[in-house]
Amino acid sequence: MINREKYIERIKPMIDTEFVKLITGVRRSGKSFLLLMIKELLNSKGINDDQILYLDFEHPKNFALQDADALYEYLKKMVNIKKKAYFLFDEIQEVSGWQKLVNGLRVAFDSDIYLTGSNASLLSGEMATYLTGRYIEVKVLPLSFEEHLTFKGRDKHEGERYFQEYLQYGGFPSVVLQNESQLKKDVLGGIYSSILLRDVAGRATVREPELLERIAIFLLDNVGQLVSTNRIANTIRSTGRKVSNNTIESYLALLENSFLFYKARRYDIRGKEYLTNQAKYYAVDLGFILSQVKKVNSNRGSRIENLVYLELLRRGYDVFVGKYDTKEIDFVAMKHDEMIYIQVTDRLPDASNRETDNLLHLPTGHKKLLITNNWSDVGEYEGIPIVHVNDFLLNN
Repeated sequence: MINREKYIERIKPMIDTEFVKLITGVRRSGKSFLLLMIKELLNSKGINDDQILYLDFEHPKNFALQDADALYEYLKKMVNIKKKAYFLFDEIQEVSGWQKLVNGLRVAFDSDIYLTGSNASLLSGEMATYLTGRYIEVKVLPLSFEEHLTFKGRDKHEGERYFQEYLQYGGFPSVVLQNESQLKKDVLGGIYSSILLRDVAGRATVREPELLERIAIFLLDNVGQLVSTNRIANTIRSTGRKVSNNTIESYLALLENSFLFYKARRYDIRGKEYLTNQAKYYAVDLGFILSQVKKVNSNRGSRIENLVYLELLRRGYDVFVGKYDTKEIDFVAMKHDEMIYIQVTDRLPDASNRETDNLLHLPTGHKKLLITNNWSDVGEYEGIPIVHVNDFLLNN
């Protein structure tokens, strides 16, 4: 089991605080292993196994506990009230009525609670009612490029050699650990199907699963492109299929809630306001483009843009698509008082200065950065650093 140190370092200060620790992320991204790492961390602090109650609610042996009342009766028998209890619950959304129960456990026992879940809707509804202000969310993504190299037993100096593999097959741990390309594709296909059928269609009223799949494929095929509900609807209508914009919007929300896609809203830099008419959607893992769209040579610049977006999320930024008058900026990344304007390209075009000019037209006072996949571009242009995507991904 390879430690995901950045997540562990974030969680360390949260141990023994009153807050419920909710670990969210797409299925198979490593949440369960992170929970086991937390258990190891607790053991290293001298906390005995008899104080730690770890339950995986997707394991058949725990199916009988997928009801809040049954789970509470079980926990009452297992908890030693003379010691602090540490509850580690994997895939908590499988338990009906879990929100009220978790809040009750905080009251009933001297406890420290860690949960994992595979759907963003965990943070709404009853969760918001019972635990508002009493939980901290830790968002988990598939492996970063740095973690990918660690899993392969490589170091940063070998990054360029393995970048193409990461760009094609992504960062799901179970995929990275495979060596044969067809097996990687098969594993990716299985993960994608389980997310789409189980975490999206299976947890909501999806009357047209085939339509849901078509929308997901559209987003994978248009990663990094500005899209709107109307554009998606018109594309589907052009095939003779009737569909309402409301249906498209509801299915897009389901895909976001399953963490299969992330929506980057547009931000008007001059007007300092968020725009609602268009957005970009980024896949949680680039391997899905290969396994589902099956375009090995699809727009590499867009895929690199997707990688940069995910890496900015890992580093704690809120990320938007920038608009300044008529110019588009790939990313406006915000964190606390910091703002960075970022352009991403496979390589700087010989006959155009668009990438650099878009940044030069922006107001001064904030960082500007251009990320390229071409080593010949690296350097500086009128004060704007130009860095290679390998260096960006491997160096904070």
